[in-house]
Amino acid sequence: MAVRNGKSIIFEKKIEIVSSAGCAGEMEEKGPLGTEFDRIFTGKELGKKTWEQKESELLRRTVSLAIEKSGMTAEDMDAIYSGDLLNQCTASAFGLRGFGIPFSGVYGACSTMALTLINAATAIESGGCMNAVACTCSHFCSAEKQFRMPLEYGGQRTPTAQWTVTGAGAAVLSSGTGKNNPVILAAHTGTICDLGIKDATNMGAAMAPAAKKTICDFMKDTNTVPSDFDLILTGDLGAVGSTLLRELAQKEDGIVLDGVHNDCGLMIFDMKNQDVHSGGSGCGCSASVLCSHIMKLLRRGKLKRVMFAATGALLSAVSPLQGESVPGISHAVIFEGQ
Repeated sequence: MAVRNGKSIIFEKKIEIVSSAGCAGEMEEKGPLGTEFDRIFTGKELGKKTWEQKESELLRRTVSLAIEKSGMTAEDMDAIYSGDLLNQCTASAFGLRGFGIPFSGVYGACSTMALTLINAATAIESGGCMNAVACTCSHFCSAEKQFRMPLEYGGQRTPTAQWTVTGAGAAVLSSGTGKNNPVILAAHTGTICDLGIKDATNMGAAMAPAAKKTICDFMKDTNTVPSDFDLILTGDLGAVGSTLLRELAQKEDGIVLDGVHNDCGLMIFDMKNQDVHSGGSGCGCSASVLCSHIMKLLRRGKLKRVMFAATGALLSAVSPLQGESVPGISHAVIFEGQ
């Protein structure tokens, strides 16, 4: 069974990423990782009438691709864990209802990919299931519609604002395949942190303290340092949050992340030539980057050990209007290539 070190979990079983798929939209295709995604879907190709339906279809196709790449079928999956940014996680529920797989809906805002991976890995470690899917998604237009003004309004975006990624990621987890798949070594379920920021367009700064706490707490629990990792990957703090993360880690914990840290929100877009302000965001941001680009690097041996610390802003469409601050959360998963 898993061993608990402080707040961190060290898995005893070999929790494998048997396969994964990261898919994205047209805006993401124009970024630096455009050729890394498994599939690029245009709005027309998804063939649905509403943005919410397109998001569900994007997730459905991404999960189908991940299962297909595993060499298994939906009938072989014992569980599927997913969530998204829409009310009651409807993008996941509607997108996955046809698979016939036992479903658990989870919500971690933009940290959801890490949270679904932790749930799936824990279920396999416990013996509760043999094969599980972890996934999530987001869509620029559906997120703007729910959390901000309708697109038709043409509201001005602040410099700290981030661009919600149209994307999805899915990973098939199993154990004991005998193959050299990337594995999940450990995980850390984050603690809610609140910097007191009330600006819902500055989510990077709101999430940075949670990312700092999760990363530094995991290192303290496991007696590790930044140089033990090839990459410490957050998702998605953007430009503002990434800078604040590194400052907080060094000032408060004496941990220097420079040189080993990167952020999915900065990687997915061309920050100089695409008008995304502070970078990418959304559940699909870190999910699509992890399940395509990062998994490929782990399988090729270009990366050996990666800390994936996804971040989320735990606000609702209503809470900022009621004067609430924006609580942040970060969940971490440690991957190792074989």
